[in-house]
Amino acid sequence: MIPKTLEWKDRKLIIIDQTLLPGKLVYKICQRDEEVVSAIKALQVRGAPAIGCAAAYGVVLGLLDSEAKNYREFTEEMDRVVNLLASSRPTAVNLFWALSKMEECAWRNKDKEIPQIVEALEEEAKLIHLDDQKRCERIGEEGATLIPEGARILTHCNAGALATGGIGTALGVIYKAEEQGKRVKVFSCETRPLLQGARLTCWELKEAGIDVTLICDNMAASLMREEKINLVITGADRICANGDVANKIGTYGLAVLAKAHRIPFYVAAPLSTFDLALSDGSKIPIEERDREEVASVLGKQIAPKNVKVLNPAFDITPNELVTAIITEKGIIRSPYEENIKRVVAR
Repeated sequence: MIPKTLEWKDRKLIIIDQTLLPGKLVYKICQRDEEVVSAIKALQVRGAPAIGCAAAYGVVLGLLDSEAKNYREFTEEMDRVVNLLASSRPTAVNLFWALSKMEECAWRNKDKEIPQIVEALEEEAKLIHLDDQKRCERIGEEGATLIPEGARILTHCNAGALATGGIGTALGVIYKAEEQGKRVKVFSCETRPLLQGARLTCWELKEAGIDVTLICDNMAASLMREEKINLVITGADRICANGDVANKIGTYGLAVLAKAHRIPFYVAAPLSTFDLALSDGSKIPIEERDREEVASVLGKQIAPKNVKVLNPAFDITPNELVTAIITEKGIIRSPYEENIKRVVAR
């Protein structure tokens, strides 16, 4: 059974605490916007689309007890809440997309009483969540057309149900291909430093009954050389106007290897992940995370004390290494700048 990573119930946000997987399946209840921010920063909820959904609900939680007497005072409160949520993570554009949708909703309802505006925001957050579920389904259906019978698929990090409001992006494609009886085999990179591939993707695929094999990140090249991989598919945290892709660190290396071995490299993402305001990947802010994530593994120190550490959470894959981008509105191929504009406009 594919897990549900977040749920809105009784005006509370319930999320799977992904930092405890696969050892424990624990649900965290968020009742305040600060708790949502903390959950996003701590990677208890993660994945660009899921972060966007969580942030939308976080806006509601931050305004449920609004004491504003008029719309002007309400917008001041909302600005505080939105800015707090926006500070949680810098790279995943779905976060800012969802917050913008919530601000637009408040503006549309500005002539209503404050409790009615909050109700409208709650409905908007639910719609954002439902919208992501539908997008994931469509991405899966579009992407499944690219998956041959018996395909051996390499994926990185986790772009599944745990990372979205629905069945996932990259893994959504795999789920749909499996539904069609294509009998795929998945190879999941462990994804250092936080092991999202080992801890999350392998757990999720096993729960869904998908054939999955865990590999160390540095095994990918050998598997490709031995012709054990037919294609690579990953998710994305931000895609620029020219098709450059930001995704979990290590994605760029896989794209280079796929190119060298003449293997298709696909990216699956909803249009909410596209940032057409950025011309290319050099403009994307890359989050630098805590050194201990690299210096330790699951709480155990593996590096000398005080050694210098680099820990960028994401890297940029240039568009020339991307075979195609799978979206809910179709499959985009090169020339990306032209075709991305066309698909987004549609």
